Amino acid sequence: MTSALERLRSMTKVVADTGDFNAMKAFRPQDATTNPTLILKAVKMPAYAKLLDQVRRDHPKANAAVLCDHLLVAFGLEILKIVPGRVSTEVDARLSFDTEATLVKARSLIGLYEAAGVGRDRILIKVASTWEGIAAAERLERESIRCNLTLLFGFPQAVACADAGVSLVSPFVGRIYDWYRKRDGRDYGADDDPGVAAVRRLYDYYKRFGYPTEVMGASFRNVGQILALAGCDLLTISTELLQQLASSDADVPRRLDPQRARSAAIDRVRFDEKHFRFELNEDAMATEKLAEGIRSFAADARALEDLVVA
Repeated sequence: MTSALERLRSMTKVVADTGDFNAMKAFRPQDATTNPTLILKAVKMPAYAKLLDQVRRDHPKANAAVLCDHLLVAFGLEILKIVPGRVSTEVDARLSFDTEATLVKARSLIGLYEAAGVGRDRILIKVASTWEGIAAAERLERESIRCNLTLLFGFPQAVACADAGVSLVSPFVGRIYDWYRKRDGRDYGADDDPGVAAVRRLYDYYKRFGYPTEVMGASFRNVGQILALAGCDLLTISTELLQQLASSDADVPRRLDPQRARSAAIDRVRFDEKHFRFELNEDAMATEKLAEGIRSFAADARALEDLVVA
């Protein structure tokens, strides 16, 4: 029996949205993506405590921020022993509105990977899709530091990322769905799901105008959302949903098609800083979910710092 997961793999690169090495081994994803929340959860598990212990031993005089950087890279190095592709490592969310500090942090993380013998082609630096984050990513890409722009909710973010030449964007399907579900007081089916619609829109826009930026749908709430985006460049999926896909023999028709998108009737748009900020502000969902996401990741970054020096 061919599983839904294997059918999905035939048209979309499957990425593991987890910090659990055993789960990665079980599902054999091409890439893996992490964030402070996932690392904080993983490092509390007895199986991974040795990584934190090793980082503390290797850097006994380092402050909390430096220890966290080493810990993130330690997880990334272990992940790269499992996946054949890339791992995403996130810049501290507290730097989301500071272009220069984001550049410094990103270069530092890449430096740690390079010191461990890992080339830049296997690393994606995750940066929040603020105007400042996108500006930093544009400069990093010119240095061959490839970037994954995260916390992406609105179309202006997507367009600005593509025009900046970033390698990959991660629109958050589930969090968009959550906002509209709460506002409207109802569930959505996959084909009228606002999160799914947002990814389809930016995917078609990118393919229509020949942007090389990859689209990686993220933050899924159910298998239906995933199957509704079959054909997307990449999808990063939690272990729970990977298991559901692996256990299913459902048909998986292609829903996103680059050839179809190239002939779509779509107008091209551009966003300078003032236009970007205004249009993002006009989108209540994107504004609220971006701010909420930064706060959440910043809180987990602080919690991780507290943990490493405890």
